[in-house]
Amino acid sequence: MAINRVPVLKRCRSLGLDPIYLGIDKKSTRELKRANRKMSEYGMQLREKQKAKFIYGVLEKPFRNYYEKAEKMSGMTGTNLMVMLESRLDNVIFRLGFARTRKEARQIVDHKHVLVNGKCVNIPSYLVKAGDSIEIKEKAKGSQRYKDILEVTGARLVPEWLEADQENLKGLVKELPSREAIDVPVDEMLIVEHYSK
Repeated sequence: MAINRVPVLKRCRSLGLDPIYLGIDKKSTRELKRANRKMSEYGMQLREKQKAKFIYGVLEKPFRNYYEKAEKMSGMTGTNLMVMLESRLDNVIFRLGFARTRKEARQIVDHKHVLVNGKCVNIPSYLVKAGDSIEIKEKAKGSQRYKDILEVTGARLVPEWLEADQENLKGLVKELPSREAIDVPVDEMLIVEHYSK
């Protein structure tokens, strides 16, 4: 399995991204030294694509597959792409507040701690549907790890398309998110332009 091992804060700096979107509350004090270079149109499109890939922890090939699926769906391609990325299981676990970061959410799913509609699912890229119930396995619920996670994520706002019961580590997907409900600073139109070349 390919893993992106780039230092997170360094990558955030180069993409002009606030680490808070990744669930990290550290700040980098270093400044990015680019001598007022003007970015080309291609550079801007590429940066938006890299931002989306980095935030959701998706590598190039799967990301391209998401784009191709989004293109075949009805509606706006960019919006479809963002909704698909947002409805990945690892992202939903992160949004429900059962993990501090998306990377940690991915690990929780990998370690078979997650039940979707009562069945164990260990595929982080599994796309949830409206009406799916998601919960952490009974065996894992009592572990210290989840107590620590809830201490950190307890105050985090759960998006309105999800319903979270943090006491019992359960959640419900009320509906698929609309583009307005996705608070990720990515301009998906630039990604569509990038791929349609």
